[in-house]
Amino acid sequence: MTLCGSGRLSGLDNDSGNGSNWDRVDTMLTDLMTKVKLPRGIFVGGEFEGRQHSPLDRILGEFDRALRTLAAPALGTRSNPARGLPEADLDAQARQHTARLMRINHTGEICAQALYQGQALTARISANREALRGASAEEVDHLAWCEARIGELGGRTSFLNPLWYAGSLALGVAAGLAGDRWSLAFLKETERQVEGHLAGHLAQIPAADQRTRAIVEQMKKDEAGHAELAQRLGAAELSSSLKWAMRLSSKLMTRSVYWV
Repeated sequence: MTLCGSGRLSGLDNDSGNGSNWDRVDTMLTDLMTKVKLPRGIFVGGEFEGRQHSPLDRILGEFDRALRTLAAPALGTRSNPARGLPEADLDAQARQHTARLMRINHTGEICAQALYQGQALTARISANREALRGASAEEVDHLAWCEARIGELGGRTSFLNPLWYAGSLALGVAAGLAGDRWSLAFLKETERQVEGHLAGHLAQIPAADQRTRAIVEQMKKDEAGHAELAQRLGAAELSSSLKWAMRLSSKLMTRSVYWV
């Protein structure tokens, strides 16, 4: 997650029904690509067909990913850490506060997808691009877990997700254009800050709420792993002023999303 389902682009007050909206968008895109007879290797239906990926292929692929991130329920590949754990008997205030904390985490994962997409799109070294894709897949798991828990707690996702997604995508592209070492440096610092941010949430989530705590603890572990991955790939070290600016942006996101 970076400090940058339900109700994302339409039906924002509803925790269901987004799948049909995405199905229509996906069908329209696939039909369009078929009609214009795009060359072999294009990104159709979420997967590349063929071996040669042109810049246009990657751009269309990232556009497809953006639509899926914002308009479709997240589909994780790993089991939800909360699976099999009992539901806590929380009062209304505790449920609302915890749901809002998980909403912050959900928006953070929306931002993570955008950041990874922007960086992967501009990464110069293919090995780094593939590593970013792998980390991005784990962030999709986080998205799915957060969405599920928000629904269980009776909450909703943030209305500001498209705005934060766009900003994070721009940051990812800018970081990638600066070079892989600086892109990875930005990623490493982001994940370190998120790790601390999740630790702060764990201090606020009731001890009896095993389901929420299990999700956040696994997310925290994964974020630490992503920071270590960036370091292994050769991340540079950001200046203290840049780190401060990132913390300021993080505070703006968390405070706005908590309420909106």
